[in-house]
Amino acid sequence: MNIVLPDHNLQALTFDNRFVKNLPADPIAENFRRQIKNSCYSRVQPTKVAAPELVAYSREVAALLNLTPKDCTSDLFTSLFSGNTLLKGMDPFAMCYGGHQFGSWSGQLGDGRAINLGESINREGKRWVLQLKGAGPTPYSRNADGLAVLRSSIREFLCSEAMHHLGIPTTRALSVTTTGELVTRDMFYDGHPKNEPGAVVCRVAPSFLRFGNYEILTARKEFSLLKQLVDYTIRTDFPHLGEISVATYLQWFEEVCRTTATMILHWMRVGFVHGVMNTDNMSILGLTIDYGPYGWLEGFETDWTPNTTDAQGRRYSYSNQPHIGQWNLIQLANSIYPLINASEPLQEALSFYTSSFQQGWNDMMAAKLGFNSFEQNTDDTIIKELVAILQLVETDMTIFFRNLSSVETDQELKKEGTLPSSLMEAYYKPEELTDDYRKRMAGWLKTYFNRLKQDSSDPNVRQQRMNSNNPKYVLRNYLAHLAIEKAEAGDPSEVINLLELLRKPYEEQPGKEHYAAKRPEWARNRPGCSMLSCSS
Repeated sequence: MNIVLPDHNLQALTFDNRFVKNLPADPIAENFRRQIKNSCYSRVQPTKVAAPELVAYSREVAALLNLTPKDCTSDLFTSLFSGNTLLKGMDPFAMCYGGHQFGSWSGQLGDGRAINLGESINREGKRWVLQLKGAGPTPYSRNADGLAVLRSSIREFLCSEAMHHLGIPTTRALSVTTTGELVTRDMFYDGHPKNEPGAVVCRVAPSFLRFGNYEILTARKEFSLLKQLVDYTIRTDFPHLGEISVATYLQWFEEVCRTTATMILHWMRVGFVHGVMNTDNMSILGLTIDYGPYGWLEGFETDWTPNTTDAQGRRYSYSNQPHIGQWNLIQLANSIYPLINASEPLQEALSFYTSSFQQGWNDMMAAKLGFNSFEQNTDDTIIKELVAILQLVETDMTIFFRNLSSVETDQELKKEGTLPSSLMEAYYKPEELTDDYRKRMAGWLKTYFNRLKQDSSDPNVRQQRMNSNNPKYVLRNYLAHLAIEKAEAGDPSEVINLLELLRKPYEEQPGKEHYAAKRPEWARNRPGCSMLSCSS
């Protein structure tokens, strides 16, 4: 692996690599699949690729690293973030962790296709871990090749940045590059593999620690190392909690409960479904991590999951996400129990998750509906009735809530059986609207408008509040799929167009309204546009 010191702003990247300096490494240097015990990581080098080419980069993430557009379009940038080059100070490694997958303990998992290049400290003193996904095998790759394809890499790149601009806690994405090599993938695990363009995405976060990093140590009864890792986590990422003690551990766990609840509430607010909420995909910082078979609700179906693997059980459906968040936190509580040796305070923290989520849900839905604040006496019934009605006929969630802000109260309900024209845009099959449905929706709207009158707020203020909580643009799967098809043909322009669009998801953006349209009928069951697999 070539190590170079570039003569431009990449030279300013400095690395302190606190994780590898403070925690024990796998003593075996060779890169072969194995069980790694009494270690938090293995040092491993990215695999060089044949002909890397930059597809796209995020200028906002580049700025976090003090990099300029000139830096990001240089040959060195492409070589570095495809895995062909290392900078001075980088110390690449893959982390060891386990996880519960679909409710069952899976043992050691680890960074099977992710390699952390190092921990960079920017000029403001912020820590950013640079991680390549798809940069080759590691000791944790099991039977896989450690590589990634352009399809999944573009999806991760775009969604990471889309979520950030939606105001949702997330890992970020600096760049996506092609490798000039083909990778064989069976997209739906149905015995039809094909060769696809290989790619590498550079992910960026303050930390990539997951619930599974702690679970694996307790499962192996490596309690001394568990304490070392938790202490490191608190000192590095939660320094505001102060000196380490049992009380600090409990404060830390409560904060993880709070940030996890906040993250999932944001998912629910915009209709995002993660698709694979295994404990190894849960960030200790409450960040959305590992974008695989995700999707946004189009038709408002609360039991919808984008993951083909989850199609039967629907464990990770939209409506189950809050419950799975709590289930995963219980697994984390079990893993840190040896540090506390008391169940009651952990249960209290878990109860805090439940109460925090319920209060957050009420406040979030009140904001989506434009209320000044949540009023228990009226709003709980209003919200529950709306959730029920939206599931009766296929209704686009994003369009319905966005357009609700422009409905002029009672004026559009004067004619019996009619619904506001702006809301009609949200229905996929308006011909299925029965008289009973129209009456029920009209009844809800009348109750809703009466509730708005109680607030006596300025209509413009209400609309602004609603539009700042209900995005106009989200990364619909069919939009990502169209961008991927063009990129696979050598044209990354639509990836760049989508990235620009998704920078301002709450703004109207004249001339781009077609990106806010309902999913076209051709995309309803098309591979990559509806449900996806973990290979996606």
